[in-house]
Amino acid sequence: MMRIRLIAISSLLWAGMNISAVQAQNYSPAVKNGSEKFSNKAKLIRGPYLQAASDTSIVIRWRTDVAVRTKVAYGEDFSGLQKKVEKLELATEHEVKLVGLKPDTKYYYSVGSLNDTLESGQSIYFKTLPKPGAKGTYNIGIFGDCGALTVNQAKVRDQFNEYTKDIDLNAWILLGDNAYNDGTDIEFQAKFFNIYKDRLLKNYPVYPSPGNHDYHDVDFGAEYAQNTHNTAYYKNFTMPINGEAGGVPSGNPAYYSFDVGNIHFISLDSYGKEQENYYLYDVESPQVKWVQRDLEANKNKGWVVAFWHYPPYSKGTHDSDTDGIMSRLRENFIQLLEKAGVDLIICGHSHVYERSKLMAGHYGHSSTFNPKLHQLSSSSGLSDGTPNSGAYVKKKNEKGTVYVVSGSSSYVGKPYPDFPHKAMYYSNATDAGAALLQVQGDKLQFKWICADGIVRDQFTMEKK
Repeated sequence: MMRIRLIAISSLLWAGMNISAVQAQNYSPAVKNGSEKFSNKAKLIRGPYLQAASDTSIVIRWRTDVAVRTKVAYGEDFSGLQKKVEKLELATEHEVKLVGLKPDTKYYYSVGSLNDTLESGQSIYFKTLPKPGAKGTYNIGIFGDCGALTVNQAKVRDQFNEYTKDIDLNAWILLGDNAYNDGTDIEFQAKFFNIYKDRLLKNYPVYPSPGNHDYHDVDFGAEYAQNTHNTAYYKNFTMPINGEAGGVPSGNPAYYSFDVGNIHFISLDSYGKEQENYYLYDVESPQVKWVQRDLEANKNKGWVVAFWHYPPYSKGTHDSDTDGIMSRLRENFIQLLEKAGVDLIICGHSHVYERSKLMAGHYGHSSTFNPKLHQLSSSSGLSDGTPNSGAYVKKKNEKGTVYVVSGSSSYVGKPYPDFPHKAMYYSNATDAGAALLQVQGDKLQFKWICADGIVRDQFTMEKK
């Protein structure tokens, strides 16, 4: 009996060894019913998507269903991708950094394993950023609170793509709450990566900022995630934290800066904590100290744009007069940015659209806003010939900031009874939308594109 058992076990081991050997040779034997075959070819289940781009480098990421080795091929001619980068470690999460690229140059690329190409073609390309400081024509998409998997999310995406179909985008930015409700990896897959995979993620680098829903934690709660930053958001995105894309190195993926030509962008974290103690509104926090260093080092850039999640002014689905984070940001933090001459501050969180005129010096409640004291221009910012229309005009490093709340890329919520905020020139709690920032040298234009394709608000700024 013992001998029979040993023979049976040996037979099973032999069969298992032969199956492994056959799989290794990529041979596909049929099972008994002849309907199934073995295959080692991986499937692409996320991406490719573009991260941490600069004028000479870019990061390409994607995910496969099984662990395989990594390969990117790229070149300026899509019919002949002559250069390649390979990684021999088996992985399902693939991340490749391409370096030594030409500034402001279009490259085609493919991703896959050593033996299989999973994504390639004439529509798979990226363009490196222009040299930092260079004047030109630049276009940046802006999506706030986008990851709710709603009908409006798809409509906003489609109308943004339609509006920009003949526009050469350089990048797009995220204003937080990128995957509702808990920011889990499953939610990121269904509500972010699957939604934006066909054009935006494949062709244009995305620069995110985190929102409170990106810090939810279904196991331990938001406070744990705020302190540890151990969330899917930080697993899914690669940030330029070493100064490789411009700006002062932050060394922290929660906040960083980058340049698109003569535009200096600063991405901040308004909900996470540092050292289990400091928020963005704490002026002694490492984040604020870094912001001050970064602004000082980049004060000669043509335009400075800051973005984060919690807005300092809003009467939308969140009230900046009563919300602790929003009010403290207004009272303690934004004057540092105004003093440094930051031109534009863009936030989400409130699921509405709100936009101020050029303003400075207001840090109190909505009721204390005085246009004569706090507005630096009587213009509407429009350039359409209507009364009081015309661009906002600033000198370099001069005070004066336009504040935008654009948190309706997925859905619109019910605003507070005293909506709109007194600091806001234009407010909309009816339509969902995303925004487009366009810069041509010393001229900046901002357009809010709604889910029906209508541009319902826009303004222009000029530097003299």
